[in-house]
Amino acid sequence: QVQLVESGGGLVQAGGSLRLSCVASGSILTDNAMGWYRQAPGKQREPVAFIFSGGRTDYADSVKGRFTTSRDNAKNTVYLQMNSLKPEDTAVYYCYLARSIGGAYWGQGTQVTVSS
Repeated sequence: QVQLVESGGGLVQAGGSLRLSCVASGSILTDNAMGWYRQAPGKQREPVAFIFSGGRTDYADSVKGRFTTSRDNAKNTVYLQMNSLKPEDTAVYYCYLARSIGGAYWGQGTQVTVSS
């Protein structure tokens, strides 16, 4: 079993920054992909950013150049640095982990609200 706990959400003005953190525990294994999804009111959950165990990253076009994801394998933690935030970034952000041997897991979500 895997548990993911996010933190760092909140309210910020447009143009501001926030940093999300997600700590993983349980049967994580070292070969995995971690990342972030988000879901705005009335919309489907969408991928935001991913980082793989080798360090490769991938971003949604809407956040490229503004968001950066990183991981600290020693702490089993993944981060999402969000800069130049826009009102359309407002959503619940979910941490995600997929293991190479199978199994995908989600955190409980953290609210990010960007005011105009």
